[in-house]
Amino acid sequence: MLRNIILQILQFVYQPFSKLMPFQTFRYLACGGGNTALDILLYYVFYNFVLHQNMVHFGLFDMGAPIAALFMSMAITFPTGFLLSKYVVFSESNLRGRVQLFRYFVLVGICILLNYVLMKIFVEHFHFYPTIGKICTTALVVIFSYLTQKKFTFKVKQQA
Repeated sequence: MLRNIILQILQFVYQPFSKLMPFQTFRYLACGGGNTALDILLYYVFYNFVLHQNMVHFGLFDMGAPIAALFMSMAITFPTGFLLSKYVVFSESNLRGRVQLFRYFVLVGICILLNYVLMKIFVEHFHFYPTIGKICTTALVVIFSYLTQKKFTFKVKQQA
């Protein structure tokens, strides 16, 4: 039911973009953008109001508030991102759910690594201003993520 509501809203909002991109691409951008916005909001709330910008103590080691807030927000946005991708964006995939989940987990790890490597390259080697580097990095990672999810994580397996 929630899936149908989301799809109806997206179909309505899609009308002005219909000549620019396929509906699946629009769904990916809308769901991914919404999940990213949720991630940023949760990060802000966890960092400022839950952790109060203080270190987190785990007995033998301490974790800085920025990293702890990152893990806390990802604990929510990882499953929401997966569920939106599985049921709203790439719902035609006929792979088993656990295969999709494992592949999605691997893809998220690769995207985190790509963000790090590309930022290092753009900022430290090409001497881009960090914000410009982040924009370039995000564009490349979003394209990579979309293609990987479409062709690998949530692919449609041909029936024999």
